[in-house]
Amino acid sequence: MNTSRLEKVTQNMRAQGLSQILVTGTANVYYLTGLWCEPFERMLALHVTADGGMKLYANRLFALKGLSDVPLIEYDDTDDCISVLAPDMLPGELGIDKTWPSHFTIRLMQARPDIRPVLGSRPLDDARLIKDAEEMELMRISSRMNVEVCTRIGEALKEGCTEKEIQSLYNQLALELGASGPSFTPLICFGPNGAQPHHDSDGTRLKAGDTVIMDVGLLWKHYCSDMTRTVHFGDVTDEQKKVHDIVTAANRAGIAACRPGVKLKDIDRAARKVIEDAGYGPCFNHRTGHGIGLDEHEFPDCSAVSEAVATPGMIFSVEPGIYLPGKFGVRVEDLVAITEDGCEVLTWV
Repeated sequence: MNTSRLEKVTQNMRAQGLSQILVTGTANVYYLTGLWCEPFERMLALHVTADGGMKLYANRLFALKGLSDVPLIEYDDTDDCISVLAPDMLPGELGIDKTWPSHFTIRLMQARPDIRPVLGSRPLDDARLIKDAEEMELMRISSRMNVEVCTRIGEALKEGCTEKEIQSLYNQLALELGASGPSFTPLICFGPNGAQPHHDSDGTRLKAGDTVIMDVGLLWKHYCSDMTRTVHFGDVTDEQKKVHDIVTAANRAGIAACRPGVKLKDIDRAARKVIEDAGYGPCFNHRTGHGIGLDEHEFPDCSAVSEAVATPGMIFSVEPGIYLPGKFGVRVEDLVAITEDGCEVLTWV
């Protein structure tokens, strides 16, 4: 059990008027208990009360007994897991994780009509928003490894190779460096495919003149990295160079705006303005960034409507892009950690 993290969560609970929450996401449970458990279709639930009480409810198959000092209540596959959980819930409002499957929530409400479910993710979201020193170092290591793998796959590009082959090579090299795997399915996009921000890599073959987008990340001790680099294979056209220069300038403008006290929507504006002023505003069709840590996408986002304020310990991406359908796309993404007097770019190593 991580008592300092528990205290942050319970402080948030009290501030948000929640006397109890059910923590059910794998990363959230790990954050508080140190136990990483992928429950799949089975129920995993950590009941937390505002006074710091915790109980973990888990299937016996997860083999968690003796691995943590958090009280553990186990159930078997033949048990009704909700009937094991329901009696311990307090009447009144119960905050529930945003990712808990609805069939568990519905059954719990049927078993306990005196409970009123409310969204209960913010106490964890707000706590995980600010990384402690250990988390910050894990994020640095994850990012350094990601830069190394991305550099290697960039060097491996050759005419005729497929997006899928480079995607597989990324996964292989990440494992060779010691990562436990990718933090998301690598996005390798050749030529016109790069005009789709989330193109699903396929059998498209690389040819001379293609722009290549590599959006990749890996896992180091459960912490995610994420970075996008765009390269041009062969001769570069004036248009490709112009667009790449604009996106790089937007990325740098966004990073230059990253410092304590700045709203994330203003960081989005700083990056977006560069692209708009260059006449490509409609071609930047997504938010500037997202939080990251134990999950690839965490609260908050860095968008035009984000009221979140940059605070030391926050880590998020700055990833502007320009996408020209039928031609190519360019995206440049870095991870930024807010410091006491500015920011540290984790992906500049």
